[in-house]
Formats: sequence, C-alpha cells, structure tokens
Amino acid sequence: MSNWIDWGILGPAFVAGLIVLATHVPLGQEVLKRGIIFIDLAIAQVAGLGVIAAHAMDWEPHGFEVQVAAVGAALLAALGLHWTEKRWPQIQEPLIGILFILAATGGILLLAGNPHGSEHLKELLVGQILWQTWPSLVPIAVLSVVVLGARFVLHKQFAGLGFYLAFAVVVTASVQIVGIYLVFASLIIPALATTGLRRGNRLVAGYVVGGLAYFIGIVASFVLDLPTGAVIVWSMAAVSLVAGLLISDKRAA
Repeated sequence: MSNWIDWGILGPAFVAGLIVLATHVPLGQEVLKRGIIFIDLAIAQVAGLGVIAAHAMDWEPHGFEVQVAAVGAALLAALGLHWTEKRWPQIQEPLIGILFILAATGGILLLAGNPHGSEHLKELLVGQILWQTWPSLVPIAVLSVVVLGARFVLHKQFAGLGFYLAFAVVVTASVQIVGIYLVFASLIIPALATTGLRRGNRLVAGYVVGGLAYFIGIVASFVLDLPTGAVIVWSMAAVSLVAGLLISDKRAA
C-alpha cells in the first residue's frame, strides 16, 4: 500500500491530526465534565466568523490580520461565555447554542454577496487538512506544546477563565486546518468513547482512538476519493464505538 499512497501529502495530514488531538482530547474530557458539549462548535463558528469578516474586508487570506480577527473573535466569545457561566450557569448550554447559531448565520450574511461564499463556508466546515505541509504545522505544534504545558503547570487556573481562553486559542488554530466538523469530533467523540476509564488511562486511550481514526480516515478518503474531513469524522465514530463497547464490556466483567 505504501507504494501507491502518497505519504508526501498524507503524512503531514496525519501529523496535523495528531497535533489537533494533542490538545483536543484533554479539552474534550473537560468539556464533558462541565456539561457544555457544544462550546467547541460555538467557539469554532465564532472563529470562522472572524475569518469570514476578514475575507469580507479583502484582507490577505492567510495573512496576520486574518489570524488576529479569528483569535480576537474567539477570545471575545470565550470571555462572554465565562461571564455567563458565572451569572447564569443554569442556562449556559442554551446560551452556547444561541451563540453558535448567531455566528453561523452571521457568516452566511457576510458571504451573501460573495460569489465564492459557498467555497469559503465549505472550507470552514470540512477544513483543508490535505493541504498541510511540514512547515505549516510548526506554528500549531508550538501552540499545542505551550497550551499543554500551561494546562499541566497551571492546573488550578485552567479551572476557570484559563480554560475558556485556552479553548478559544486552540480551537481557532484547529478550525482553519481540520474544519468545524472535525474540531467537534476530535473534542467530543474520543472523550465520550473513553468515559469508563480512569483519568490517566482515559487520556492515553483517547489519543489512541483519535490517532487510529485519523489514520484510517485519511487513508480511506485517499483510496475512495472522498472528502477527507467527512471520512475522518465517520472513521472516528466507528473506532470510538468499538472502543466504547470494549471498555463497557470490561467494566461489566
């Protein structure tokens, strides 16, 4: 198989997936613990809205200004959600849903007059993981190391505002690589599949499940000539289902 699969393209894509998983698996477990399942979709959509707004102002597509717009929008959303969690914790999940739908429809409105609007929306939803190169992975790899280091060193600070800010930065970077759908899948599905394990084992198992799903999904999409992001999401669901069944069987025994 290695003779006819182009690892020059698939190799960076797979490593990009592993880098995304490095931060998304532990953050996903925290999301499930807090019961705010759709925060990743909301923050990712807000970051996407920032990117769309930058495109609407004719800024350079991959320029510094676009990154500032995306991160700035996500950080504002994170600060707002942190405030609402303190003020109205009992309705935090509905507020997150409202934020998501406002950001999603806001993006549609901004792209209404753009002839390439549908292409921009598709890129945000399914990502561009196959377009990654080794040099393009360096910034997000460094960011992941910084966030993971800060999370383990400043564990107490991550219980409050730190969690929301780190979440906003990480999701903003990831959504431009793997898209909104795969950001959600990477955060929630491995974390959900491993809920029956203890904390240390759960983290390792989440990485294994996610890494295997990315590998199978990337190879399958190449072989079948199907959209990579969508195939990885289905692959992750299938791998996680098997893992979840094995874990529940062990608990039952």
